[in-house]
Amino acid sequence: MSEKSREEEKLSFKEQILRDLEKVKGYDEVLKEDEAVVRTPANEPSAEELMTDSLSTVEEIMRKAPTVPTHPSQGVPASPADEIQRETPGVPSHPSQDVPSSPAEESGSRPGPGPVRPKKLEREYNETPTRVAVSYTTAEKKAEQAGPETPTAATETVDIISDTSRRSRREGAKPVNPKKEKKSHVKAFVISFLVFLALLSAGGYFGYQYVLDSLLPIDANSKKYVTVGIPEGSNVQEIGTTLEKAGLVKHGLIFSFYAKYKNYTDLKAGYYNLQKSMSTEDLLKELQKGGTDEPQEPVLATLTIPEGYTLDQIAQAVGQLQGDFKESLTAEAFLAKVQDETFISQAVAKYPTLLESLPVKDSGARYRLEGYLFPATYSIKESTTIESLIDEMLAAMDKNLSPYYSTIKSKNLTVNELLTIASLVEKEGAKTEDRKLIAGVFYNRLNRDMPLQSNIAILYAQGKLGQNISLAEDVAIDTNIDSPYNVYKNVGLMPGPVDSPSLDAIESSINQTKSDNLYFVADVTEGKVYYANNQEDHDRNVAEHVNSKLN
Repeated sequence: MSEKSREEEKLSFKEQILRDLEKVKGYDEVLKEDEAVVRTPANEPSAEELMTDSLSTVEEIMRKAPTVPTHPSQGVPASPADEIQRETPGVPSHPSQDVPSSPAEESGSRPGPGPVRPKKLEREYNETPTRVAVSYTTAEKKAEQAGPETPTAATETVDIISDTSRRSRREGAKPVNPKKEKKSHVKAFVISFLVFLALLSAGGYFGYQYVLDSLLPIDANSKKYVTVGIPEGSNVQEIGTTLEKAGLVKHGLIFSFYAKYKNYTDLKAGYYNLQKSMSTEDLLKELQKGGTDEPQEPVLATLTIPEGYTLDQIAQAVGQLQGDFKESLTAEAFLAKVQDETFISQAVAKYPTLLESLPVKDSGARYRLEGYLFPATYSIKESTTIESLIDEMLAAMDKNLSPYYSTIKSKNLTVNELLTIASLVEKEGAKTEDRKLIAGVFYNRLNRDMPLQSNIAILYAQGKLGQNISLAEDVAIDTNIDSPYNVYKNVGLMPGPVDSPSLDAIESSINQTKSDNLYFVADVTEGKVYYANNQEDHDRNVAEHVNSKLN
């Protein structure tokens, strides 16, 4: 080969290397445009530095290049480009820019000398990132491989990380069946809807339970009272707020809704003593009663004394009271107090008109205050004591008799005599009409010095008054009993009343019906009373309306 041809091949070899380097640079530009990540180790030079070093190395190789050997397949010397292509099979080449294998092909397709800028690679998808190793082996390196005595030049290696777009998952995935996809969407919707319904149902259930719980008492075991003032003109919402602040309801709004739902519209103003043990329904009923103008002491219990109760029965009723009272309210304490002479003296001084004719100590009366305690319902407060309770009952009797004191005196009767007659009338008759007639019979017998002959007084003497007595027991009473209350043997009245008469019995005894009757007998089975003005008619009434029913 001539010197000129050798120089041309050297030149072609140089251009081939430059073109390969330009391709590498082109790959780098494409990667930058695709925003791919190019990993360049911190201890390795960049691509530009490698290109500069490579050019210097190529020029050095060209100066020291030996004679090119003959190509083994054609019998002609192989070009440096062919040698490099055989030794560097890993260099990638773009499909549109194949590298010529000979200088002739290169010269025919190349427009002119100089670096060739590769076309921008089109973005290729489904391309796997590869690590490209480009190495150029010099003639000296080849000689080193042939034998140890041949001098070698350094081998330059450029590692380039090509990171292109990853394979699309959607392109690599299996095609989706539209029907299956639709079913999947429907299934997801149904599940979501069912979950929504479950949450809605759970919310409704817990909400309903919360409302029911809000209507229950705050503390069912609480016995304490809370004083609450409801201003005039307050609406149900304002009342609910007041009760909530007082700790009587859990939620004022629910209270107001419930009041409207139950049509509680007539809630009244005033001061109330309410308890935390009261339900919403209890509170609404209490607010309908109306409060007081001023705050009052809370009532812990109520004591009801029925009409015609004896002192023994009243004591038993007191002993059944339950509550946190200032002192213990027992039956024994009550009976002890009504017999306390010091207390009685204080009561006489406090209620002189009422107790002026009170039976004296040695009169034979079982209890001096028997019949003087007015039958009514009394409020038991925290400050209530036995003494204050008895005093309240005496005050009630004094108040109810006050309008009749002058009339009683005009009838030439004492208060004690009137109450004694009224206590018999209370038990002998049930109707006002009969009570007035019976009172008239008693006055007629008293005026004629006849014994009253009332079984009620005998039963009291026997300690049986107030008990359930059969007709046979009533007929068989002991009329010979030794007692100041035996009005079969004794003429006149007993030492004192035998029970606490009602106001109706008192009024009937004051305003009796005048007649000539001296006898009466009651048919307890029918509640009817039969009167007579002589013994013969009376015996006939007894035989017909009493004895006939004993068989």
